[in-house]
Amino acid sequence: MKSPPFLKEVDIKSDMPTADVAVKRVTYNIRNGKQLGAAAIKFIHGYGSTGKGGRIRTETRRYLGEQKRKGFIRDVITGEDFSIFDEATRAAFLLCDDLRRDSDLERHNNGITIVIL
Repeated sequence: MKSPPFLKEVDIKSDMPTADVAVKRVTYNIRNGKQLGAAAIKFIHGYGSTGKGGRIRTETRRYLGEQKRKGFIRDVITGEDFSIFDEATRAAFLLCDDLRRDSDLERHNNGITIVIL
């Protein structure tokens, strides 16, 4: 029996990697998430020590935007937009029910990004 689509959570910043290494982790986890049957991945990338958006965050989001344009992923929802008032978030709920219960919903956390597979 196939398991229902789920939310995979990945911390790509815990050991303070370079932005290039972080993007490689994103690539691996998108492939792995698809293989495991995940509907979405929550990437925890932090927001930079200056509070203005570190390289891991900016490079990860730039890369994810490319992947969406190329059709490799369905959508990208920034932590700042992860809200019941956001159209993309509500559409994502239909694909991944786990998102409704995520602790970052309505927290406007710019240290995370949600990827819809």
